[in-house]
Amino acid sequence: MSVKFYSIGSLIAAAALSCGPAQAAPLFGFLSAPTQNQPQYAPTQQNDATDDAQLDPRLQRQIVNYASNEAPGTVIIDTPHTVLYFVLGNGQAIRYGIGVGREGFTWAGVKQVARKAEWPDWIPPQEMIERQPYLPRFVAGGPGNPLGARAMYLGGTVYRIHGTNDPTTIGKHVSSGCIRLTNDDVTDLYNRVQVGAKVIVLPQAAPVHTAQAQPASSSYAPVTQSRAQLTWSAIR
Repeated sequence: MSVKFYSIGSLIAAAALSCGPAQAAPLFGFLSAPTQNQPQYAPTQQNDATDDAQLDPRLQRQIVNYASNEAPGTVIIDTPHTVLYFVLGNGQAIRYGIGVGREGFTWAGVKQVARKAEWPDWIPPQEMIERQPYLPRFVAGGPGNPLGARAMYLGGTVYRIHGTNDPTTIGKHVSSGCIRLTNDDVTDLYNRVQVGAKVIVLPQAAPVHTAQAQPASSSYAPVTQSRAQLTWSAIR
């Protein structure tokens, strides 16, 4: 069996635009039961500082007032404002800062979470390989993987909501269409989102979805996730 090795440079170059279809997924994997029996809508505790502390306050995870007719558990991605809302109901949501597709790679629509994965493998799609032939063909899941700690796969697309080891890309238009959060944030969201959840992606030109969301509680403490050991840099 031959084993391919890739230089550190080729791996570091891959990260920010990663967004390809997963491989070797079970044919009916999207029918598997979620790992938790009930949705987790209540905030959870942390003991340590997170990558959120490095972000603009607008992008830090927090509960906000958010008027929506969508059911609790719905994910709304506000592309132009680089934030994601997890609807709690009763006029509130958890807001997360995100990175979105760069110019020419944004998209919009209504999808569902088809499946979820912890520390997912990354296999660049053929389209990305053609644009960047130096990319590795496979990166095993782990702290050095550009998909980060968690991934939620959107049915009928090649896109995912996933983590990143480079929190400096949050709030920016940098990816090939995937939605990225810090590893701390994606772990928190992963623990709340259920397989089959509705995901609404607003177009780049969309106005603000509702009146400006305001912090609803200063007592919200996010989930803790250990920081990644490697940082992946953005490429254009």
